[in-house]
Amino acid sequence: MSVEEIHPSYPIWHPSTQMKTSPPPLKVVKGQGVMLELEDGRQILDCISSWWVTIHGHSHPILANALYQQAQQLEHVIFAGFTHEPAEQLARKLLNHLPKSLTRVFFSDNGSTAVEVALKMAYQYWYNQGETQRTSFIGFEGGYHGDTLGAMSVGGSTSWWQTFQLLMFSIDVVPFPATFDRDPNVEAHEAQSLETITRLLKQNPDRYAGIFIEPLVQGAAGMRLCRPQFLQELESLARSFDVLLIYDEVMTGFGRTGEFFACLKSATTPDILCLSKGLSGGCLPLAVTLATEDIYRAFYSDDIHKAFLHGHSYTGNPLACATGVASLELLEQNPEFRAIEHQHRYYLEKWLIGHPKVEQLRTCGTIAAMEVRTEDQSSYFNAIGPTLRSRFLEEGFLLRPLGNTIYIMPPYCITPNQLESIYQAIRRVLDTL
Repeated sequence: MSVEEIHPSYPIWHPSTQMKTSPPPLKVVKGQGVMLELEDGRQILDCISSWWVTIHGHSHPILANALYQQAQQLEHVIFAGFTHEPAEQLARKLLNHLPKSLTRVFFSDNGSTAVEVALKMAYQYWYNQGETQRTSFIGFEGGYHGDTLGAMSVGGSTSWWQTFQLLMFSIDVVPFPATFDRDPNVEAHEAQSLETITRLLKQNPDRYAGIFIEPLVQGAAGMRLCRPQFLQELESLARSFDVLLIYDEVMTGFGRTGEFFACLKSATTPDILCLSKGLSGGCLPLAVTLATEDIYRAFYSDDIHKAFLHGHSYTGNPLACATGVASLELLEQNPEFRAIEHQHRYYLEKWLIGHPKVEQLRTCGTIAAMEVRTEDQSSYFNAIGPTLRSRFLEEGFLLRPLGNTIYIMPPYCITPNQLESIYQAIRRVLDTL
């Protein structure tokens, strides 16, 4: 039964949900570490960090204290013409962990807005220099960059947004060289992608403002991985054709790939970098878009029309920035996230490798994923997804498969025993299919 059938006056319209066919939402009353407590007393292990944001676990006392202390000093102030210590401290701490060529930090609200900022920043960078023909971008099949119109356009190769195609601008989409453990074809797929990009850039050397990619891991497309070697080749291509390289690290940032950032793990340097999700430790909406000094200088002028005239009401919110500083300090002091990939591999080997119902097992840092074999094509809309989600909830685990892709992305405070219990639950459910 739907929530309207049970509670006819229920007022909330939930995200990414068909309200008529989805079961009623579960009411959460408390979170502690990796556990969520429901209104009926059930305990649910959060295996996906609540849409990939809660990197330190729920109700972390250090983050809560940072929020409390800041709320007594300054809750918010307009960020045009004003600044404050939490934003300055967070910006400096971020830059200390990133390639030295990234020097400027622009604050916004969430992953989609970080991407919108990057799109406009990249386009205006060329426009301010008189290169008005650079009006297009190169993206990758399966790319997901957010749900606002510009972000949707960059990820327009997916089937989620067919309704809005007439509102979206067009980009050129190239194959993403998705790979997995023991993939025999990875080099051929990488070569195909690079050849396609090279052809586009040679045919239209003055058309493209930038290349957009989720480095190392495409998230919503099904935790599809690419190798660091591919990103290194991609960076070389962008440099040789003088095109901006833009990384969407909204999901892959803050330890998700086993390093602080995917650009560090891949030994590459983008011109523009988008961050959100784990930026505030999952406490409050917050995002940043970082750029090189060369990009910043293209806007630095006596002409107001060359300024980056973009902003949000909650830009640089002090409460969010204060928790961001505390979250980064937690990462610096507690690098447990670096050990999770080894644990993933051990439990994959122990519980799932060789299971007849799964294939294409893969890991990257704190992320592990696999495809469930079905008669239907692998996709976000594979019919087995809701069934798997329901079965896992019955077992006491919040796993939200992307179609037939099961993935694990836990908070970093998870214990080895808790992590193994997730794999055991996956094995039990697979055995019943």
